[in-house]
Amino acid sequence: MDPIILFFILGLSAGILKSELRLPAQIYEFVSILLLLTIGMKGGIELAKQSPSSLIPDMLAVIAMGALLPLVAFPVLLYLGKFKRPDAASIAAHYGSVSVGTYAVAVAYYESKNISYEEHMPLLLVMLEIPAILVGILLARGLSRDTKWRSVGHEVFLGKGIVLLVGGLFIGWIAGPEGLITIEPLFFDLFKGILAIFLLEMGLIAAMQLGSLKKYGLFLIAFGILMPIFSSVVGSITGLLLGLSIGGAAMLATLAASASYIAVPAAMRISVPEANPTLSLTASLGITFTFNVIFGIPIYIEIANFIYGP
Repeated sequence: MDPIILFFILGLSAGILKSELRLPAQIYEFVSILLLLTIGMKGGIELAKQSPSSLIPDMLAVIAMGALLPLVAFPVLLYLGKFKRPDAASIAAHYGSVSVGTYAVAVAYYESKNISYEEHMPLLLVMLEIPAILVGILLARGLSRDTKWRSVGHEVFLGKGIVLLVGGLFIGWIAGPEGLITIEPLFFDLFKGILAIFLLEMGLIAAMQLGSLKKYGLFLIAFGILMPIFSSVVGSITGLLLGLSIGGAAMLATLAASASYIAVPAAMRISVPEANPTLSLTASLGITFTFNVIFGIPIYIEIANFIYGP
């Protein structure tokens, strides 16, 4: 097993066993910033090699996929799960959006297995972050005058994650690989080590969410595993239709199968404050992130291989 996954399991185990292990908040903040900037710069370097117009079909398809997935998840949560409408809409939005942490783990996993994929994935990651939030708000409220669209827009487009990812994209795009040589040791050479520390903390946080499962039951566990698998099929088929490589389709499937635990909670807190954040975080972080890191990524690669056929 990849050692960075073992770091996650260490954090998860320590959290479940009520260990005193804690990372200072500043350390978690620092490694998060480094990861987001590094992922953005990697994508920016590759963007510089391509014509922006050639990426428009991929970007539009990803936006459509990000809007579709919450629409599928919402009735399942509302009618089968018996969740209240704000909770169903909020959870659905989490599952239409994306997890940068899961993407970072997938990047490290693909490198270890020598699986190649289209390098503009960070751009698609950014595009996938946004539409689900808007759909989630509409599912919860409809078109309402009470919705604080200015605050939502600020949270969506100027949130820390988006600013760092997009900022990294521009830095990588403008500077190019040769221009980034001087900062390469910190951002690129140490990527896996930084990711390992990040996953140690994520394991601790995920363990805190697992306690909520006693209250919210088996439905949330089933949803947190089956919804990502369904989303990965949608992602693989989208990749096939876009003409991506098998590795690219598998990576897109992984993005689709991940669930947000940073941008969407912040936006829902502003726009749908009556939604219970414990429900959505338990599902997206406690269940889906844990499943994806330990089991999901290899499964999504196999799903893409199956859809592409021999």
